[in-house]
Amino acid sequence: MIKAREDRRIIREMTEADLDRVTEIERANFSVPWKKKDFYDFMIRDDTIFLTAAEGDEIAGYIGFYGYPDEGDITNVSVDAAYRQRGIGRALLDELSRRASDRGITKIFLEVRESNADAIRLYHSAGYEQVGLRKDYYSSPKENALIMRRDAAAVEKDINN
Repeated sequence: MIKAREDRRIIREMTEADLDRVTEIERANFSVPWKKKDFYDFMIRDDTIFLTAAEGDEIAGYIGFYGYPDEGDITNVSVDAAYRQRGIGRALLDELSRRASDRGITKIFLEVRESNADAIRLYHSAGYEQVGLRKDYYSSPKENALIMRRDAAAVEKDINN
């Protein structure tokens, strides 16, 4: 377990016992949410990293990732509305970056809704840059996705600071 900046925040690997709460957050935050089985099927794979952030006994957010030889993709990242603006999303991104770097990942990609200004600001602050656009990537409502990438130089800079 990694203890984060705040005394009561813990970033740890997601477990099966977390899935009810994780899917509750997922349903509240996404128009086309993953199901419990979707999370389970991904988190048991060897090529994934799925983490939760807890404040006290309550799961406040989560992040998922799958990787291959030197790059990977964030599948989802979400923070419960009651816990936003507390640095949880950034803590999840930073811990994921450390763990991915330990696995030899040099590039991390993600997609984000073009209209999600808060998430885009968060990703920029964590060292992600826009590298492309996926037309009509999202449904409900239909919307473009920005493709963002964080490279090894940004990961190494954060790890060494």
